[in-house]
Amino acid sequence: MSKKAVVTPWEIKGDIDYEKLAKEFGVEPLKELPKVFNDNVLFRRKVVYAHRDIGRIMNAIKDKQPYVMMTGLMPSGKFHIGHMVLAQQIIFHQKMGAKLYIAVADIESYNTRGQSLEESKKIATEEYITNYIALGLKPKNCEIYFQSNRSQDAKKANAFYRLQNILAKHATFNEFRAVYGEITPGKMISSLLQASDMLHAQLPEFEGPIPVVVPVGIDQDPHLRLARDITKRFKTYKFTQLSSTYHKFMPGLGGGKMSSSEPTSYIALTDTPEEAERKIKKYAFSGGQPTLEEHRKKGGNPDIDVSFQYLANYFEPDDKKIKKIYNDYKSGQLLTGELKQILIKKLQQFLKEHQKNREKAKKLVNKFLNH
Repeated sequence: MSKKAVVTPWEIKGDIDYEKLAKEFGVEPLKELPKVFNDNVLFRRKVVYAHRDIGRIMNAIKDKQPYVMMTGLMPSGKFHIGHMVLAQQIIFHQKMGAKLYIAVADIESYNTRGQSLEESKKIATEEYITNYIALGLKPKNCEIYFQSNRSQDAKKANAFYRLQNILAKHATFNEFRAVYGEITPGKMISSLLQASDMLHAQLPEFEGPIPVVVPVGIDQDPHLRLARDITKRFKTYKFTQLSSTYHKFMPGLGGGKMSSSEPTSYIALTDTPEEAERKIKKYAFSGGQPTLEEHRKKGGNPDIDVSFQYLANYFEPDDKKIKKIYNDYKSGQLLTGELKQILIKKLQQFLKEHQKNREKAKKLVNKFLNH
């Protein structure tokens, strides 16, 4: 990994070596997976590539036993195709029978970014939740809540915030420093609240003892490590240790990080098909050679080509077709412009369909928010 690489829950930059990070954080590579996982492109193509204690979740799925999938969303900016990696995992787990707990990190956003609770609610509702529904999220067995307002049920709300405060006794200042590096009171409060997010489903006021899986980007692992370490020392209630899976980041259009604050780095799910085409043609980083002659002779590099990666991770589920595109581009038979055109066609088709679904989804948002 390049020395410039920084991977923390609040900042990602530089070249990311996923294998090295997995070793550094002590997570296991995902190897042999049951068919039901391999039927999903994200698992089959190793976009979701590492885990902790996933066996417990696989057993629950196999034995048709209840389990919880818990995750959070940071309400910042437009919902873009980079966010679909997590959204598709949420929907996968719902189809597998999981009860979903989705936290809107409005308190964390206030503490670490200075964003008001009102702004967080607006972005979370109009961008994230609406798009989740349009992508296939169902209201059954799904609780979406705001950290600032866990539940209308006083017993549940009290249990959630009580847990956050009790957890503080089981974490040390040195531990925060070891896990997070530079720390502030706001970050400490946010991470204890996140630990409560991850663990509270197991309280008697919620589901009771139950396996919980938390799918995250590898940058969020410090939160998992802290919650797991606290769990080992927590005697008031016996928690089942958290399971987690880790996914790679979608590259931004320019090949670096996809950032909600930089519109030329992403395709938003509200971009028009024409806007998406313009962005791909103008900004999508190419693995091709500088000239047509060189490309025909030396071939392109699909592993760094952004258009190929979007196709492989989202828009071309057929393994034979994606392999042919990969080989044709590598041999120089397929040109960069032609590769971009394949993506543009698939992406435009997806956006047209998705935006119709978004209009329907807007009317359903309230069904997901009243708990």
